[in-house]
Amino acid sequence: MPRVFVQGKPVTTYPARTPEAARGTVRRITEVGEGVLHRPCRDVTEFGPDLAALIDDMFLTMYVAEGAGLAANQVGVDLRLFVFDCPDDGGVRHVGHIVNPVLEQLAPAGRRLLDDGEGCLSVPGAVMAVPRPDRAVVRGVDRDGNALVIEGTGYFARCLEHETDHVNGRVYLDRLSRRDRRDALRQMTDLREQVFARRAAREAELSR
Repeated sequence: MPRVFVQGKPVTTYPARTPEAARGTVRRITEVGEGVLHRPCRDVTEFGPDLAALIDDMFLTMYVAEGAGLAANQVGVDLRLFVFDCPDDGGVRHVGHIVNPVLEQLAPAGRRLLDDGEGCLSVPGAVMAVPRPDRAVVRGVDRDGNALVIEGTGYFARCLEHETDHVNGRVYLDRLSRRDRRDALRQMTDLREQVFARRAAREAELSR
């Protein structure tokens, strides 16, 4: 079994960080409560250097924040797009981006709901249990407009589902009970500054 898949295809070797990140600039990550996170994003209709540069920036920003995925509205851009660098439960690494993603509605047969811990770079510091299907299929296109299908299981399925929620204007807090949402926001208040300090240190490390 290949250990790394890039844009859904197996590769024999791949660097620790994507080549895109080396060209990127770190952007500010939006936080829960900001309007751009709470409304559906616009479809990408223009493909070219500006979109490629945004993807570069998103990869670097994701690595600085030590995330597994990042949607465009998490850097304040109202577009249907996310990037990912995420393992599945078998330790296989999945790397890539997808533009105009649509999550397939899979039949209940053959899939399970997993109630595992989930965090979000836009809710810094908070981790809560969120039920998600253990398999996901996302369809869209790549930065050049070519058709793309990304499939995932386990933790990677959770990442695909979480990031597709983002481009649809939902954060994972929207899937919690009122009490659990309050708990997550308390965690964020308590841990936010520690998270920001780690991000600053990570940015300094990656800029050397």
